[in-house]
Amino acid sequence: MVELRQLRYFVAVAEELHFRRAAERLFISTPTLSQQIRAIEREVGGPLLIRGSQGVELTSAGEVLLKSARGVLEAAETALRETRMVANPERSVFRLGVVNGAPTWLPARIEALLKSRQPGARVVLTGGPSVDQVRLLDREDVDLAVLRMPIRLPDHLTSTAIAEEELGIVMSREHPLATRDTIEPAQLRDQELIMFARDAAPELHDSMLAQLRDRGAAVALSESAMSHAQMLSLLPMRPAAIGLGSSRTASAPGLVWRPLQPRPVLVTYVAVWRPAARNSAMHTVAEALSSGIRFAP
Repeated sequence: MVELRQLRYFVAVAEELHFRRAAERLFISTPTLSQQIRAIEREVGGPLLIRGSQGVELTSAGEVLLKSARGVLEAAETALRETRMVANPERSVFRLGVVNGAPTWLPARIEALLKSRQPGARVVLTGGPSVDQVRLLDREDVDLAVLRMPIRLPDHLTSTAIAEEELGIVMSREHPLATRDTIEPAQLRDQELIMFARDAAPELHDSMLAQLRDRGAAVALSESAMSHAQMLSLLPMRPAAIGLGSSRTASAPGLVWRPLQPRPVLVTYVAVWRPAARNSAMHTVAEALSSGIRFAP
């Protein structure tokens, strides 16, 4: 019988299309994640993923399981949340939403902050894109979410900046600029830049392009648009294209990361919450973050 934990693992791999990035999102090791996916495949009697050197793809069976798994996990979370509220309304559980691709040290710092003030608190992490995190906040499925700015938020949500991360240039090892230690904006003239679809996060998309052009990087926006995970899988096969990413992408197979000098592109992470929420752990964290705390690696 497939467990809920295994379904969460499978959904993460299916969304990231990469075992290492999925493992980072789940805060487990890559070998453990791979072992659990194989266990699911044995249970269903066939492959769910096509594994390759650049990442993974879903099989037809994997597509079916992904759709069903999301529904099962959502139903299970709802059932647990409602039961806990009745069984133990005073229990201190802090549900932290984290946008996909956020550095792993950021939720770890928030958890440490909470436990320094409420040692008995239990932290539950939920990953997902920004639009999903906002929806989870509205449904009170998470108490506080870590998102990237800029993003348009509903008026009933409050936010505060908590960290910044430098973005540099990610490219194939075969790219002509890969031999350089740093990248200057002028060297990016007419370079094909692959980004996520603007509809997914229009404010962030426009901010990144504006920062590049403000620094003199006259890039050519690619007609191809895809998730960050898909971009990292594609770049090794597109030696003429580039992407934006943090130094954490340097370990991705077939890629190199180079800082943009003298002024890097910066992305700001914010904590977002509903002031009207009644969770005491959330208010403890929100009050501390609002005092001006900033996190760094």
